[in-house]
Amino acid sequence: MGSQRITLSLFFLLGLFSSVVCNTQEIQSEDGLLKPFDNWCKQHSKTYRDEEKVLRFQVFKENLLYIEEHNKRANSTFKLGLNVFADLKYEEFRAQQMGLKVPLPLVRKRKEETNFGNIELYDIPSSLDWREKGAVTNVKDQGSCGDCWAFSATGAIEGINSIFTGSLVSLSEQELCDCDTSYNSGCDGGLMDYAFQWVIRNGGIDTEEDYPYVGAEKTCNRKKVNRQVVTIDDYIDIPANNERALLQAVAKQPVSVGISGGGRAFQLYSDGIFTGPCTSSLDHAALIVGYGSQNGLAYWIVKNSWGKNWGRNGYSYMVRNTDVPEGICGINTLASYPIKTNPNPPPPPPIPTPVKCDVLRYCPAGTTCCCTQHIFRFCITWGCCKFESAICCKDQQYCCPQDHPICDLATQQCRKASRNTTRLNGLSSMTASIL
Repeated sequence: MGSQRITLSLFFLLGLFSSVVCNTQEIQSEDGLLKPFDNWCKQHSKTYRDEEKVLRFQVFKENLLYIEEHNKRANSTFKLGLNVFADLKYEEFRAQQMGLKVPLPLVRKRKEETNFGNIELYDIPSSLDWREKGAVTNVKDQGSCGDCWAFSATGAIEGINSIFTGSLVSLSEQELCDCDTSYNSGCDGGLMDYAFQWVIRNGGIDTEEDYPYVGAEKTCNRKKVNRQVVTIDDYIDIPANNERALLQAVAKQPVSVGISGGGRAFQLYSDGIFTGPCTSSLDHAALIVGYGSQNGLAYWIVKNSWGKNWGRNGYSYMVRNTDVPEGICGINTLASYPIKTNPNPPPPPPIPTPVKCDVLRYCPAGTTCCCTQHIFRFCITWGCCKFESAICCKDQQYCCPQDHPICDLATQQCRKASRNTTRLNGLSSMTASIL
């Protein structure tokens, strides 16, 4: 009966990320836990070698016990669950997922706006969700690369670009990870302000579609760097420990923030308004996309970069108005946002598509493939006529433009139905390239 109850409870937890109904003895026992663990592994595409599986199973059990103990608390405002990180010790989790680097000189020389506080709080909506206004892209997943700073920066730029242009464009974290190397360090960490600076210096940033994310630091693709699709003009650092100023900023646009995200409770967070415990030692970057309140408890809506299998479909709701200057997990201490005052550059002209002759050979865009040698019905050699949609002459040496479609081989001229002529264009000088 005890084994049945723990198995059913675990399935409920796996499916809904809510509390389980089982006692401590049952959780500590291995009876009935292996199958739910295997199901969890399948759900999150986890595979291990035999020795590693034993270790991960023990960590899974310890995390389950921690989750159950927390979820029993009647006064807790949030729930923990068996999310994608349930097989990691929190020390491993911190080493793998945290990537915010805050050098002290930058903290001392932050670029702060002096006008914060001029807007009264009654001028600000009581709740706001930039997702509902089309200014937030889908939740992304940084994987095991510590470039949370890049996701926070692109999220803020995506937001202000959508507000300014009315178009939501997903931008390339991979470009920042690969190319923004003056001060940032790719998967080894970085800072949103440096990312904003790089985008300004580069004259813009490419799209995620054109420069997709691979979850590892690669060599910078210089051709892609020159595709400046979205631009920003400046950025502002919100005064540290000033929640009022932070609220005013979020009322205007999504805002990049640093937080302390390496605690065990945040690792296993699944729903509700997160109230800690956590320190104010910043090690992770995220994006505030709104705010609100529930049952008298005010919260921030925070977009994370750990995929939809963490938190509330990739988001956390974090308590605000805590009367602690630095805010929950230090969220008030390192916030910034980009400024956009100018339109994006015109889109680059489309790259000409080569003309396919057969499976292996092609001609340049704007030309026509003409067979110059064939056996029976199969062409074995192709030439490229310089005219688009041209007429290939039967001698397999010449071609004619579409507006002079008659090949007159005797006079070496291309004719219309009338006497208008033009010279034949030879094929022998061009050979189709191999794909």
